[in-house]
Amino acid sequence: MSSRSESAPRTVSLVTLGCARNEVDSEELAARLTASGWDLTSSDDASVVLVNTCGFIQAAKQESIDELLIAAESGAKVAAVGCLAERYGAELAGELPEAQVLSFDDYGDIGARLDDVLAGRRRPAHTARDRRRLLPISPAQRQAPAPVSPQAAPWVGPGGGVFRRRLSGGVVAPLKIASGCDRRCSFCAIPSFRGAFVSRRPPEILAEARWLADNGVRELVLVSENSTSYGKDLGNLRLLEEVLPDLAATPGIERVRISYLQPAELRPGLIEVIASTPGVAPYFDLSFQHASGRVLRAMRRFGDRERFLALIDQIREKSPQAGVRSNFIVGFPGETEADLAELELFLSDAGLDAIGIFGYSDEDGTEAASLPDKLDGAEIARRVEEVAALADELMSQRADSRLGEDIDVLIEEEADDGRYEGRAAHQAPEVDGVTTITSPGTSTGTSPGRFAAGDMVRAVVTGSDGVDLVASAVMGGVNLR
Repeated sequence: MSSRSESAPRTVSLVTLGCARNEVDSEELAARLTASGWDLTSSDDASVVLVNTCGFIQAAKQESIDELLIAAESGAKVAAVGCLAERYGAELAGELPEAQVLSFDDYGDIGARLDDVLAGRRRPAHTARDRRRLLPISPAQRQAPAPVSPQAAPWVGPGGGVFRRRLSGGVVAPLKIASGCDRRCSFCAIPSFRGAFVSRRPPEILAEARWLADNGVRELVLVSENSTSYGKDLGNLRLLEEVLPDLAATPGIERVRISYLQPAELRPGLIEVIASTPGVAPYFDLSFQHASGRVLRAMRRFGDRERFLALIDQIREKSPQAGVRSNFIVGFPGETEADLAELELFLSDAGLDAIGIFGYSDEDGTEAASLPDKLDGAEIARRVEEVAALADELMSQRADSRLGEDIDVLIEEEADDGRYEGRAAHQAPEVDGVTTITSPGTSTGTSPGRFAAGDMVRAVVTGSDGVDLVASAVMGGVNLR
């Protein structure tokens, strides 16, 4: 493999893998790199490739490693940041000498770290540790003037400005409201490398919302590891209910969407605010994970089929058209056929708009990895296939049930055939399908009978294809809040 000269220009290509939280991290890294004199480029001839890795499940880990190897084959110097790098540290560096492995602790001085990478100065990789121990156990004691945890690294730049540079454009953008997690789900390693839960203060969030709106964003997707915990370390468990109306009132913002809600922490007051606040999508991304009470207890989680159905009923009493989505783990250690039947019964009764099905796999350092009664890979794959097939059928039925429904669609792009693609309130980016507008209604001011990215269009659902909808704009279809 060839290597580019150490005198190469300070150009960096930033590759982002994983979730929307990583996307925000990359845009914060991009701002820091720009401030320290690095030029960001998407070209293949960057001097350094910085890969923001994902370490959630085995498939994501392998994708991250493959991306690092591809980057090394280009002849560029390579650095790894993100969850996989943080989780394995020196172990990853030993097995992947092609890349310099950096920690969350390096983010604040990322420009200098890449100077070392470019010059071939190899720094010792960090030793992986449980980052939950870096902050006090008591949430109320975590909001310190000088944070010691990477997820508490400044979101606000020098002079109080927003320290973020958009990388992807578009009218939808994630907005991080917190980082870390205090829950101890037996299958999940995320808290150990992301750390304890830390909320951002409302003024920072609102300032970033205004900045995003000024940069063309029309929908904010609020992200964290657990959005229902927002405010607990600030002494106010109802802070999200208070912040949501202010975010929705941000000039230029058409819609605010919340992701990553824990069913055990979803309060009636938060349901009310999400379901009824103008400009807030009646959208509930609920982390159910299973529906068998026995399996959920082994997962160190709350609930069962009856409780979850009652929660969904409570949501739909407030907002009959509300979107509800969730992910589920199939094949957890000790899961019986009766447990699987309980999950399938729940799915059949719940009327979820979007369903993600994942097969269980052992994760290093988790309690579940040491549990008895493991299912073999072939049986897990069979169960995934069975439940996923049911999920596909149920999601199609749910989409069909929206025929004739009035929806508000945020236009994201114009398709080649003159149609418009966007998302209704129950459709989050990447995961929940799209809505195609077949006929524009009125002028947006660009040209007669045409829409533009960022328009919120009132339409009626006329068809469906799986989770995707087809809708026709109604006369006077552009909504102005």
